[in-house]
Parts: sequence; C-alpha cells; structure tokens
Amino acid sequence: MYLYAKVVINSDAVSIDKLFTYKIPEDIIQNIFVGSRVLVPFGMGNRAYEAFVLSLSYEPDTEFKNLKSIIKALDDKPLIDEKGILLFNYLVNNYLCRKIEAIRLIIPTGVMRGIKEKSKEVVILGKILDGKFKEKEAYISIINFISINEGLYTRSELITKFNLSSYMLGKLLKEGYLSVTKEKIERYNDRDYNFYDSFRLNEEQQKAYDEIINSDERLFLIKGVTGSGKTEIYMNLVKEMLYEDKTSLVLVPEISLTPQMIERFKGRFGKDVAVFHSKLSLGERYDEWFRVKEGKVKLVVGARSAIFLPFKNLGLIVIDEEHEGTYKSEQNPKYQTKEVADFISQINNCKVVYASATPSVESYYNALNGKYKLIQLNNRVNNKPMPKMKIIDMRQELKNNNRNMFSRELFEKLSHNLDKKEQSIIFLNRRGFSTFVSCRSCGYVYKCPHCDISMTYHNNGYLICHYCGTAKKIEKLCPKCGSKYIKHFGAGTEKVEGEIKKLFPNARVLRMDVDTTRNKDSHEKIYNSFKNGEADILIGTQMISKGLDFPNVTLVGVVAADTTLNLPDYRSGERTYQLITQVAGRAGRGDKLGEVIIQSYTPEHYSLTNALNENYENLYNEEISARKLLKYPPFGDILLVQCTSKNEALLKDFMRTVNKEVSSLINKNDVDILGPSPCIIGKIKENYRWQLVFKGNLDLNLCRNIKDRVYQLGSNVYNDIKISIDINPNSLI
Repeated sequence: MYLYAKVVINSDAVSIDKLFTYKIPEDIIQNIFVGSRVLVPFGMGNRAYEAFVLSLSYEPDTEFKNLKSIIKALDDKPLIDEKGILLFNYLVNNYLCRKIEAIRLIIPTGVMRGIKEKSKEVVILGKILDGKFKEKEAYISIINFISINEGLYTRSELITKFNLSSYMLGKLLKEGYLSVTKEKIERYNDRDYNFYDSFRLNEEQQKAYDEIINSDERLFLIKGVTGSGKTEIYMNLVKEMLYEDKTSLVLVPEISLTPQMIERFKGRFGKDVAVFHSKLSLGERYDEWFRVKEGKVKLVVGARSAIFLPFKNLGLIVIDEEHEGTYKSEQNPKYQTKEVADFISQINNCKVVYASATPSVESYYNALNGKYKLIQLNNRVNNKPMPKMKIIDMRQELKNNNRNMFSRELFEKLSHNLDKKEQSIIFLNRRGFSTFVSCRSCGYVYKCPHCDISMTYHNNGYLICHYCGTAKKIEKLCPKCGSKYIKHFGAGTEKVEGEIKKLFPNARVLRMDVDTTRNKDSHEKIYNSFKNGEADILIGTQMISKGLDFPNVTLVGVVAADTTLNLPDYRSGERTYQLITQVAGRAGRGDKLGEVIIQSYTPEHYSLTNALNENYENLYNEEISARKLLKYPPFGDILLVQCTSKNEALLKDFMRTVNKEVSSLINKNDVDILGPSPCIIGKIKENYRWQLVFKGNLDLNLCRNIKDRVYQLGSNVYNDIKISIDINPNSLI
C-alpha cells in the first residue's frame, strides 16, 4: 500500500508554491487517491489546511524524518484523473502559474466553497396497502396519487400544492405504506428547444467535412467567409463523433453567442447537451462538471473554461471564432485556450478544429507552415452574395456641416430599412454615453480618483470608472474653476441609443453591451427578442460583432471604425480588420442583400481598405512582414512583467532592481528589454502600475528563470508589491 503522499496546499502564498510530503495513516490508506482532497496539518501551529494529492509513493523522497500525517480524506473518489494531472503539469510549466491556480481550473467550480449535490426528500411508495387502510377510500386516493407521482414531491409540497391531508400522510408514512428517500435536484438547463433541422452540405462544406474526418492530421483551421456554413460543418462532425460514441466540445468566445449555439445544438441533438460558462451559478457549473465526468453527456457547448472539463473519450474540439482575444485568460493561469486544446488533443488523440472568417495572424501562419491543415470556404451558403460595403469619410461629413454621429448615408439607409420592416445593427465598440467629460473653460477632465483614467458619463447622470467601478453624480459646475461650461465628449452605445430614439421615435431599439447583460439570461433575452422581430435596431459592442445569425438583418452601420486603430497595440490593425469584417458579416445572411456602412476619420488605413475589399491575404502580408521585422509573434515571444503597488517610490525602485538583476540572465542579441516604465494606464484602484517587456527568442526555461528571480526579489524585500507575469499577453495596456 502507498504510505506517503505529495500534496499541494490550498493557499495563495507564493512561498508555499511547492509539493509537501505527508504520511498516510493506516486507517485511511484505502481512502486516499491521486487527485482527491485531504485535510493536513501545516505550519508551526499545525493549522488544518485543505490540500490536493498529486502523487503517492512507498518511500518518502525527502530528507525530513519527522513527517506529519494526513488528518483525513475529504473525497470518496478522485476529482482529478490521470489526464487531469498531465494537464495540471502542462499549465504550471507553460503559463508560469502557481500550482494551486492550475488545480482550481481543473476541479469542479465551487467545490472549495462547499458546493455539493443538491437533493430533496421525496415521498415514494412503501409496502402494499392492507389491513384497516385497505378499505378506506381517502387513503387509497393518496396511495394512487403517490403511485402516479412517485419521487416527484416532498411531503410539504404534497400538502401545500395538492391539499393532501397532513394527518393521513403522516399515518401512511408511520405504518410504512409510504416512505421518504433523497432525490438529487439537477441544476442545469433541461428545457426542450424547437427542432433545428439539418441541411445538406454544399460542395465546399462536404469537402471540408471529409478532409477533417478522413485526415490523419489533428489540427485544422477552417478559414470560411461569414455565412459560409461553418456551424453546419461542426454539427455534422459532432454527429459523426456521437456515432463513434465519442464526446465533442464546441467553444464560443462570447457568452452572448452561447444562447444561439445552445438553441441550435440542443435543437438538433436533444437536451442532453452540457452548457458551461461563467454566467451559470456555482451549483449549475458543479452539476454540469459531474455530468461530463460521469459520461452522461457527449456534447458540451461553452466558453473557454469548458476546455478543462473531465471529458470521457474526447473525439473533437471546435474553437469557433478562434481569432478572438477572449480565448486568452486575463487571470492566472494566463492560458491561451488554443494552445491548451492542442495539448489536450495530444493526450486524447482527438481532432481540433479552429475556425474563423478572419483567423489570427499566428493561426494563419501556422496553417501556411503546416502545423494546421488549412481548409477554405470562399462562398456563402447557397452562393448568397457578400454584403455591399462602403466607407464614409467623416472628415468630409464635417466639411459639409454634418455634426451628427451618423453620416447622411447611414441615416438614409436606417430610415429606408425601417420603412421596409427590415432589421439593422449599429456597432460601436465603446459603452456608456460619453467617453469623457471636460470643462471647456479650463480644460479640466473628470478622472477617476482611484485610477489614472477618465470617467465615462452614463445617461443616468453618473460618471463611472470602467476599471474599478467607482461612480459619482456629475456636478453642474467645474470643480476646478467653477465654470458651468461642462461638455460631454465622444460617444458610447448609450448615446447612440439615445440618438436613434430621437431620430426614429417609432423604432424599436435594443442595446447589448456589458451594462445591459449583467443579469443571468440577459444575453438570451436580448438575442431572442431581436431574433423574433420584436426590435428593429440592435445597438451593441463587440459582443454583437460575430457569430450571430439574424436573417432579416440587411444593414450594419459601424459608427466609429477608428476606435481600435488608435490603441497602442501591435495587433490594432489586425483587430480592426477582424471587427469590421465580422460585424459586416451579420448583414445579408437571409434572402435579402446586405449593406454595410463604415464611418471613419482615417478611411485610407490598410485594415479598413482590406476589409472593404475582403482581402484577408493582403492584410496578413502587411501584418506578418511587420511582425518579422519587430520580432513579434509568431517570430518571437513577449513576456510581460507587470507590477503594482500603492507605494509608487517603492514600485519604481523594485522595477529598476528587477531590470538590473534579470538582465544578467538574458542574451541581448536574442531578446530586447523594453522598460521599466509606467503602464499606459498608470494607476488602477489606487495601485500604481509599472512594467517590463521582454521580446524576442524566449524559451520556457528563460521565462521560468525570469519568473523565479522576480518573485524571489519580491518576497525578500518588496512584500507590498503584486507581481503579474504573462506570456504573449493580449494587451500591453
């Protein structure tokens, strides 16, 4: 029997981010498993801590003689299986995270907060009715009712809902003619959806399907124009996996896309489809996790965290809209879902399909260089034409004395669409009413008192910081000079909504952004309302820019195409092209021709002209040549060391020390060091922010050495500094 266990302590302290060896007492040896939780004594005071068993052995591989013993087992079966342990090691080694952070991704969400199965005590039949009760009609009536509804209701429900006699129920229970048993309450979506009919694949779709099914390759990239029928290919692949008794995972980048995917997949394959994303309650996620682990479902639809579910016999992973930045986690472990999917496909020998109309530069590079098998869909289903696109130069609109946020042409098209009873989408990748508020007399800008960022004005009269959530009522007079000349600058989705309602008072308008989708099921309600024709115009941020399919949408207006172009990010050109192309693809997906109006102050920018001409290859060539020159991915890697502290002087000193210490680890011919310098947003929530950027030929060993040195310096002297390390971050802001 195994006598020793190596465990990870459930603590965020960096100093104990290691494995600790414990003895296993003889009386609990049978209850200790790799991947299960135990209670252990830890520290000088032997305080009891929860821990996770990662390995078992006959001999201790430690010099310590007086090893402590495990107190007790907390699980009757392992939460993490053998493949889960492999995944744990992959996360720790590749994303420089703490061990406990990796474990928290893999185990059921909420298990550390005490979430368990939910059950209720229901009434069921006992022994056959006889004796003095056999002839009594009232008792017979109760027995017959329970027979029909056995195991459905509790005793109190039978009394309150169905007016059954409390006395008689008690008598039957006491005599054993009825009994009570525990019934598990399932906390997941088991409602029925309308049947979603299958469509015969066209020639391009069939070729794509055949290549994926028949190929020996593992990794595929489908580059298919918007409306080319990628989802139908996924469904046919899932159908084949079900035939082979294999499990499939379909990932979407935004929770806003989940209702549509659930509707389609449950409509096609029935309600035994697991759904997994952050808007579910802890109980719902807990139940879905165990449904997957126990093999009760063969298809999962979800956001990026679903990649860590404990699948049985996994055959297929689909990553829809693979270019989206939301597939990169912003919290530790800062994993890239596409890379994790690649690793999972290796240990499960399953296929991974990355798909997008606008693949990321890195993915397309991988496809051209043979890492992924490239599959192209160049036409929309039924050869429907792509929408007609036009760029409006807003500088010319100003010259023509049009100071409205809508160009004359967009206004006319919206009016025409309303007359025709056709739907429109207005896209602006900025929420709120006004971007910032300033005094025209002295130039004062309302900034967040806790962050180095201007506050956004909302139509409820409040200024809100979108970084820390601070809100305050706007003042009528400038707090600096007392002037009454306070003006709102810029525009957000709230302001667009207000203008639309003012210009088109009879139009039915919906808005989808972070502010309107905070509540559970809010995405689904807005999606269904617009799909059912209950609104004429949908206004939104990037959550409406991809994947959604509304056949009656014939017009898309992009209010400010320059928003993402002006970000200090080497991906800004690529991301602008992707956003414009994706949101344009929402138009003309039905039987009617679509139109797209793009408003810009820099209409000559290559990302906009390439979007207009549907020329992804030209955009790719522009981006890849610049990246090669500057050693950006895929030709090099970026390691971001970002540190925060309330003490700015201490933070500066720490960052300079880090730069000096870490420089000795680096061959400066291969790696460039940028900084240390303040982050673009220099303060958030009272914490000052500085960063060091390493760029170039960064192997994992070098990254680990940098991480270890930074944390060592932080723990020795600079205890008040928080450290964040990210490989190939989404943003350097």
